[in-house]
Amino acid sequence: MKIGDIAKHTGLTAHTIRYYERIGLLPFAPRDSMGQRVYDASVLTWIEFLGRLKTTGMTIQEMLRYAQLRAQGAATGQERCALLAAHRDNVRIRVAELQACLVVLDTKIAGYANTPNGNGHAKHERTRSKSGKPSGTRQASVVGD
Repeated sequence: MKIGDIAKHTGLTAHTIRYYERIGLLPFAPRDSMGQRVYDASVLTWIEFLGRLKTTGMTIQEMLRYAQLRAQGAATGQERCALLAAHRDNVRIRVAELQACLVVLDTKIAGYANTPNGNGHAKHERTRSKSGKPSGTRQASVVGD
């Protein structure tokens, strides 16, 4: 597969693919007679995995470490497993944090849905005093508005 094919299948730009190759996240691709990179289709699975690591917050340095261990072969399996297990623990912590944030957002949204004008505040009619200045009361804001 040419770099354009890889880009089309992965959503990465050719520039990013070349960058990943240059820093060692992707193995160097052999070149054809025209000097163009020719990738094995298996690189798609690897790029997808890298994307998942990135999405879950793994740093480039950690991905590089994993890629280096992977390139060294089966003898590094335990170390790769430990690296992924530590990352998984971090992902679980982040998921729990996000779930707690969802609870707060759901509560806030429900509060807006249960008000007459949908903005979290009861609607108050304002009257004007003889001087023309607004009078009347307003409901206090909810913390976090």
